Amino acid sequence: MVKAANSRGTTSGTSPRTRILVVGGGYVGMYTALRLQRKLKPELDRGDVEIVVVTPDPYMTYQPFLPEAAAGSVSPRHVVVPLRRVLHRCTIVIGEARAVDHAKRTATITTLATEEEGTGAVDITYDELVIAPGSVSRALPVPGLADYGIGFKTVEEAIGLRNHVIEQMDIASSTRDPAIRDAALTFVFVGGGYAGVEALAELEDMARYTARYYHNVKPEDMKWILVEAAGRILPEVGEEMGRYAVRELRARNIDVRLETRLESCEDRVAVLSDGSRFPTRTVVWTAGVKPAPLLAATDLPLNESGRLACTEHLTVDGVAHAWAAGDAAAVPDVTSDRPGAECAPNAQHAVRQTKVLAENIAAALRGQPLHQYAHKYAGSVASLGLHKGVAHIYGRKLKGYPAWLMHRTYHLSRVPTFNRKARVLAEWTLAGLFKREIVSLGSLEHPRAEFELAAGGRRNGEGKDSSPPYSAADESADSSPDGPSGT
Repeated sequence: MVKAANSRGTTSGTSPRTRILVVGGGYVGMYTALRLQRKLKPELDRGDVEIVVVTPDPYMTYQPFLPEAAAGSVSPRHVVVPLRRVLHRCTIVIGEARAVDHAKRTATITTLATEEEGTGAVDITYDELVIAPGSVSRALPVPGLADYGIGFKTVEEAIGLRNHVIEQMDIASSTRDPAIRDAALTFVFVGGGYAGVEALAELEDMARYTARYYHNVKPEDMKWILVEAAGRILPEVGEEMGRYAVRELRARNIDVRLETRLESCEDRVAVLSDGSRFPTRTVVWTAGVKPAPLLAATDLPLNESGRLACTEHLTVDGVAHAWAAGDAAAVPDVTSDRPGAECAPNAQHAVRQTKVLAENIAAALRGQPLHQYAHKYAGSVASLGLHKGVAHIYGRKLKGYPAWLMHRTYHLSRVPTFNRKARVLAEWTLAGLFKREIVSLGSLEHPRAEFELAAGGRRNGEGKDSSPPYSAADESADSSPDGPSGT
């Protein structure tokens, strides 16, 4: 029989239903809920358990495929997994958790309906809490970054960046002003982790291919600049493979600046700490992530980095009926020889932690012992563009085509559902048979613009209610790391 953590006012003679609240629909949230609906199938059938997932988006984004989505190698629809289809035994609530009062077993959330009703946030009660809001981009107070920076953490940002790069090539092809042309063809990426390196490499590959269809834009006209504050890039693949990646990028005329920081990007001029100045219309910020703000709005214990203090069983330390994993959780690394070592907040640990997390929640409800999470880091793979990559797997180092093939094989095996695997594989196969798509669909970001103008509205930028800095007719981008990719 399932044990409820507390009773939430059931009628007399009715056994209380245990509500498991999963906050977040990313890696941890989706995989945990998916495994829970399998592990707790008998309890769900009897109505003893209810699983509620609160998430801002109705889909989970498989972030390692964002660079390929930006380059047009994978359709954006196949980078996301629809939660309602996969989690058919769960209740999906599209909304955002604003606060958690675990002492009272309540989470305060807002939804699209609460905004329409104007009633404000509502409280959801629960018995077991899985808190997995993930992370957000870590933006530093760089002048001009909020106005002109482009993030690379969501599928919307990836597609917006693809449209933006192609539109800059259109601007450069049609302008007569050398300064505008030079700025349009200068692309600055900040951050030498997976997100920055893979996004830059894939987009440079795409832009170089696209240039063959422009009569006056050549690959050598474009400037691609990677800015990294540390002394190397891709630290997860090891120092040797990191150095190889730098050599590979520089061989493609990509300017890799190590031990360099972005000081400012005001007035569309990227100013670096080494004194360099680059007029540019593209600054992509991928310099790391930080814990989601929700964690600070809970009564759960946090460590010095703002992550939830957890045990090796994936319970929140010292708190009953609260669980966490992934980016939001500081989980002890029991396989490490270093005292106090924690599991790295990456996709490899997040996906594997969810298996233990779901098993432990089911075990706790059934009064069974818990298992500890123990997984030794297997290594990492990274793509450097089509047919190029680096990998460090179980001590073996690969580069070039074998590493790229390993990258695709690994992530194809990890993307959720057979449906998505088949669609991605089909797209890769077709991409090998046909030419790249080089179409910019920036107007998708403002689908009502044409009708608004026809109906007597203002064109973007006219009047005081002007559109944001990046529009389809100007520079299309979203502002908002690390780690969309990697194993």
